[in-house]
Amino acid sequence: MASGIKKVGIPIIIILGAIAIAVIFVMNKSKPEKKEVEIPKFLVDIKPIEFNNVEFLVYAQGPVQPKNQTMLSAQVSGQVVSIADKFIEGGFFKEGDVLVEIESVDYQTDLLLAEAEIARAQAALDEEIARGRVAAKEWSSFNSGAPPELGLRKPQLAREQANLKAAQANLQRAKRNLARTKIRAPYDGLVKTRAVDLGQFLPMGGQIGEVFSTDVAQVRLPLTDDDVAFIGNLNEKQPLVTLSADVAGKKHFWEGRLVRDEAVLDDARRVIYGVVEVQDPYLLTQDQNHQSRLKFGRFVEASITGIQANNVIKLPRFVLRLDGTILTVDENMSLKINIVEVMRTDEDFVYIGGGLNPNHQVVMSAVSNPYDGMPVRTLADNKLSENDSSQERSL
Repeated sequence: MASGIKKVGIPIIIILGAIAIAVIFVMNKSKPEKKEVEIPKFLVDIKPIEFNNVEFLVYAQGPVQPKNQTMLSAQVSGQVVSIADKFIEGGFFKEGDVLVEIESVDYQTDLLLAEAEIARAQAALDEEIARGRVAAKEWSSFNSGAPPELGLRKPQLAREQANLKAAQANLQRAKRNLARTKIRAPYDGLVKTRAVDLGQFLPMGGQIGEVFSTDVAQVRLPLTDDDVAFIGNLNEKQPLVTLSADVAGKKHFWEGRLVRDEAVLDDARRVIYGVVEVQDPYLLTQDQNHQSRLKFGRFVEASITGIQANNVIKLPRFVLRLDGTILTVDENMSLKINIVEVMRTDEDFVYIGGGLNPNHQVVMSAVSNPYDGMPVRTLADNKLSENDSSQERSL
């Protein structure tokens, strides 16, 4: 039995001894050195705040239209006997050019008849004047009192004077109708459409075509209330407008002036239309320096020179956050959230009128979950630390 106890007890003693030795080693093991983990500051890109004098630009777009567009019509009736070669779609003409001629034989006859009527009325008037003189002499030879008007044939004289005036009016009408057989251009322009041909009979008021004036082109630009506020008073100054369009793959530019607005808001779009005028759009007088002709119907983009503001901070639009704030970094490299006064924004920039400390720097990079006092580091600091680390490694 003693041998059995030895067989069982020896292994147990060995195991207990091993456990005791392990416990002693664990208890005597030196503790690891604790090191504080340094959380790196958030890396940002910053830019100094600069104050500038800014001339605001207002952007809009619209189609080019003629200042005057006229549907020509006949003032007398008759057959078309002549059409000018330049009276075709796209043809240019000068003021006073004869575009269409109507047969004038009947109107020449009417003129001759009116001239004959003048001669008859004048003769009748001269005869009545002579009769009145004879009547006055006869009355004075037989009576010493005042003669009656009928005795002096004054009513008959007035009738003949009226007949002469009527004949003169008929003569003037006959001359006008004869002149109207030649339909002339009301201004320098071009032909949009032609609606008449040789041999065609034109009734009075019949349309012969539509023409556009070419001295001035107009562009109607839709403007919001904010746009109007940054344009200024058009009665004091007509702003310069730069028009642009892509023509055959090349950008072309034209200059004009914003001369007026239409003074009434559009019911559908709730905007007010400003009118830009461009002189000599087709380069017919060679007084303008346009690159190419500004043709009617072309859709153009417009850049309107607006008012000027002083001490404005101009920043990329992306730095303005959705809640209307801008992030800056102070002298202690701490983040600040600033509520700013936004004067105007466009597609690329935001213009700040106040709310930023001039000694701070604007954060140009995105910051997730920012808060006031958040410690940050800049790209310049990051590059400096990297250089120091590389020098230590080289040593």
